[in-house]
Amino acid sequence: MSDIPSQTLRVTIGPNPPDRLDKALARDVPEAAALSRSRLARMLADGDVRQGGVVVTDARARPAEGAVFDIALGAPEPVETAAEDIALNVIWEDADLIVIDKPAGLVVHPAPASPSGTLVNALLHHCGQTLSGVGGERRPGIVHRIDKDTSGLLVAAKSDRAHHGLAAQFEKHTVNRRYLAVVHGVPDANDPRIHGTKGTNFEPGGILKITTQLARHKHDRQRQAVLFHGGRHAVTRIRVIEGFGTPPAAALVECWLETGRTHQIRVHLAHVGHGLIGDAIYGGRRKPAVRALGEAAAAAAMTFPRQALHAATLGLVHPVTGARLEFESPLPDDMATLVSRLSGRA
Repeated sequence: MSDIPSQTLRVTIGPNPPDRLDKALARDVPEAAALSRSRLARMLADGDVRQGGVVVTDARARPAEGAVFDIALGAPEPVETAAEDIALNVIWEDADLIVIDKPAGLVVHPAPASPSGTLVNALLHHCGQTLSGVGGERRPGIVHRIDKDTSGLLVAAKSDRAHHGLAAQFEKHTVNRRYLAVVHGVPDANDPRIHGTKGTNFEPGGILKITTQLARHKHDRQRQAVLFHGGRHAVTRIRVIEGFGTPPAAALVECWLETGRTHQIRVHLAHVGHGLIGDAIYGGRRKPAVRALGEAAAAAAMTFPRQALHAATLGLVHPVTGARLEFESPLPDDMATLVSRLSGRA
């Protein structure tokens, strides 16, 4: 490793750190850096982590709260991911930013299970050479993600200066992100079961606030789990827009994020017993109530092929010009049809 790394990420260990340095760094590193625990362990072994200018290599070392570590990320490398001519719904674009309305089913980043046909492949083709190199690779500067089967708005940086500015806003949780979701049941402020669920309270206007920690599930690395010690702080607010059925057995809700963790809305809604319709991972085995909804509406909910979640609003400050940007995306056709059938309007 060079004594003067081209990019250095500074990480401060937060309260109640895990008992190993690699775990603590994985917990407290900004999510935009996309550094897994296994990669951090390799970086420690390679001498890429320093404390006070001294190289630290022991992944098992016990970290202290408030300790500061510098992680050398290295210079950007030429991207190996192929540019692909994939149609994109571009909502807004300039020399520094691009905002996409992502369809459900489109993976954001290439992975072993989906090496091509992703949003990154599409952006490489669309943007050409005008891309950010932050994060160790010349690639689109994507600082937040939405799941493959979630639709809606996503912003990416096309320049390094925009990438740094966007990452700072997401880290400070100043980006306005609101989602529309269709859930089992209705998160009602009068429901004593929700009041008895740890980490929940209702704010004025019947807004449900869920505050927990989130971390990878101990036994299933593809899932996230609710914790109250360790993990990453996560806050979601939920407002009911419309209930469906007699008595109400499903609802259209608005969710907004104070933090942005992996699967956060899906996990939090499941935590309070109102999992997303169509969510095969967190929705449980709950079946729509035929008696309350009617056979047609219940069937529409039962057969909905993805989690009913849409990133509908995105608001941020342009990291270069300082202008306030606000974007909205209407419900996609599949969710709009689901809502119409649940409401009896179709």
